[in-house]
Amino acid sequence: MGKVEFTQGILDIQPDLHRFAYKLTADRDSANDLVQDCVLQALDNHEKFTYSKNLKGWMYTLMRNIFVNNYRRTVREMNLIDDSYSINQQHLIEDEDADRFEFTYDMKHLYRVIHSIPEEMKVPFQMFVAGFKYREIAEKLGLPMGTVKSRLFFIRKRLKEELKDFSS
Repeated sequence: MGKVEFTQGILDIQPDLHRFAYKLTADRDSANDLVQDCVLQALDNHEKFTYSKNLKGWMYTLMRNIFVNNYRRTVREMNLIDDSYSINQQHLIEDEDADRFEFTYDMKHLYRVIHSIPEEMKVPFQMFVAGFKYREIAEKLGLPMGTVKSRLFFIRKRLKEELKDFSS
């Protein structure tokens, strides 16, 4: 398949790509960005496309991989932010008064509890806290809705148990 046919094939399936991107992101702007990233990557890797009859499947796979990689990068960045936050809180312990010390101790304990949660349960919890709905979490992680609800229930139960001293 030549470069012109390849480009025309991408243009022909662009509405399908937009629908699939919206299904992954549930946001128009994010879907448009995802389609743009996918098309750019496809054009950059034209020589790797060998099955001329399944361009749509290849593009969907590219898009899904880009989405998953972006999501993983976001989760990794959230963890880095959390770690640097804990380090900044440590400096507050040295510089501030006793009230600040208690607050910092509480925050460190909270982060320790959250980071002790197994990864397969922590990711849905972080997404839920970030504002995702159950359906969106299930779709983005490829899990049944019941599994997402169950994991969130157990995380809440665990946090309630481990943080019971904070309820006063």
